[in-house]
Amino acid sequence: MTEPSSPRPGPLAGRAPGPLDDGAADPAPGTAADAAVWDRLLAGRVPPPAGDGAELAERYGPLVAHRGPLVIAQLGQSLDGFIASRTGHAEFVTGPADREHLHRLRALVDAVLVGVGTVAADDCRLTVRAVPGPHPTRVVLDPSARAPAGSFVLTDDTAPTLWVVGEDAVVPGATAPHVIVVRVPAPAGTVAPADVLAALAAHGLERVLVEGGGRTVSRFLEAGTLHRLYLTTAPMLIGDGVPGIRFRGADHLSQALRAPARRFELGDDLCTELTFRS
Repeated sequence: MTEPSSPRPGPLAGRAPGPLDDGAADPAPGTAADAAVWDRLLAGRVPPPAGDGAELAERYGPLVAHRGPLVIAQLGQSLDGFIASRTGHAEFVTGPADREHLHRLRALVDAVLVGVGTVAADDCRLTVRAVPGPHPTRVVLDPSARAPAGSFVLTDDTAPTLWVVGEDAVVPGATAPHVIVVRVPAPAGTVAPADVLAALAAHGLERVLVEGGGRTVSRFLEAGTLHRLYLTTAPMLIGDGVPGIRFRGADHLSQALRAPARRFELGDDLCTELTFRS
């Protein structure tokens, strides 16, 4: 039995399947059964959680089957909780299996969101390259409109980009045709996650992956907007660096944030999936 996913948005989402980016890695190798299961997931159908390809069906089937708005987040970090070294070097904390997992998440959502710090530090592409699948709309959360003018997401038209800035932010110069400036309230230079999600929904983007960095993911988590969090830990100790999840915690461990969890191995890394809302 199969089950369709939530309806997909219109052309703004840039979800038409097409060739991979120039210079991108080839899709991940796998069995023919894995490929067939992945094709069904991309088409919005949930394969049976048994038989060949069952691992992909079990891991990603709940996302495809989810009805209504969906907000998920993903971070890769060291065992001691850092996503990069003290200099900001982050290539790579987790291994290729986790990067494949990240690209599968990108292919299953309407939009992938990062903070401007991630754009400035990594000049990220935010496209689907490690697996077959459509590119999501790229979203840059940038209250002060300080993203580098030459950054990939603002200059490359492989996928649409929403540049989310504060109401009074000054956007320098003209933007490329694939870039849409979206203004949201930004008191004291901060943007409420709920306002961002409402703005994305107004553009038909209701399935959102919050990809980084640590502060951005933490804000969406603390605001209670996440349905699921995928936190991958690598067998590595950095000692000091850029932290991953950080938010105002509880004074007593009985009040600590807990959620139903699933765990699966990604090569040498371990991914923990926390479900906060069904």
